[in-house]
Amino acid sequence: MKSSVQYLSPAWFGMVMGLSGFALLWQRASDTLGAPALLIARVLGCCAAMTFMLLAIASLVRWYGYRDAIVGDSRHPMRRVFFAAIPVSVILLSTVWVVLVGTGPIVTTIWMTGCVLQLFATLWVIAPWFGSPTGLVWPAVTPALFIPVVGNVIVVIAGAPLGLSEWSIAQCAIGIFFWPIITALMLVRITLVGFWPDRLAAVTFICVAPPALLGLIALQLGLPILLGWAAFGVACFMLTWSLVVLPRLLKQEFSMAFWALSFPLAAFTTLSLRLAGNLVPGHLTTSLFLTFSLLLLVLTSVVILILIFATLRGLFRGNLLVEEPAALPNAVGTPVQP
Repeated sequence: MKSSVQYLSPAWFGMVMGLSGFALLWQRASDTLGAPALLIARVLGCCAAMTFMLLAIASLVRWYGYRDAIVGDSRHPMRRVFFAAIPVSVILLSTVWVVLVGTGPIVTTIWMTGCVLQLFATLWVIAPWFGSPTGLVWPAVTPALFIPVVGNVIVVIAGAPLGLSEWSIAQCAIGIFFWPIITALMLVRITLVGFWPDRLAAVTFICVAPPALLGLIALQLGLPILLGWAAFGVACFMLTWSLVVLPRLLKQEFSMAFWALSFPLAAFTTLSLRLAGNLVPGHLTTSLFLTFSLLLLVLTSVVILILIFATLRGLFRGNLLVEEPAALPNAVGTPVQP
């Protein structure tokens, strides 16, 4: 097992993001489905916490025995962005704690630690854009760059109940600032280099997360509900666009990149349920949209359960913690391994 730990990339923390988002989704579903949904949310929250602890221990083992592998990931133009998934996981776990358990000094400390680490991770991810001799490496521009955006935006959900709204809004603004920038960079990358490799097709769905989260935050802060619907429209468009890669995705052998489906789908479904709860009860439109939201809940749950099963099967068969495939050439001929 120890020899396999060297291949435990930070992308594995995407599982924690997905399970945390899944827990928050079922907590929101409890408004409609009652106590059973709340129980499911608590179980999922515990699973997310245990997954984080296992990954943290395995990462420490990797640092102790295979430090060069971690250094290699940190210097890789594509893989380095996934380090941001670690502080995002911390923020999400503290958010699950606040939503399901309540506030307190311990969760506040954990949340603040995650926020500070997220700020450093954001700076670290974008630093090569300005300090690298080669500048921006276009093949490394993928929707995975939205992970730091998500981390900075998500802080508001727990920050407001913790009484740290000012800090939350300030950090959220960083994510809002980089969202259109990274979107523009992706369009340029597609024009110059083409689409990202098929084995990374699943990360396309990360594009859904920023608008979905911004819609949730707008509703939480009491902003006009039309902003929530506007964010829903953008998220819906991004989801529809992402579905274009589904045929390519289904042809791929399962990898941890598939977990990129989980958190965006959970965030989009949570926004749908939140908006459904603000519609006028009894209207036909309300019933139809609530049905749509509950169908999304079922779909998201099925997808994440499949991801959990596929991950456990992959670990059992030993085909997940393996060396990355051969390098792919970038636009100027320099190998860039996905």
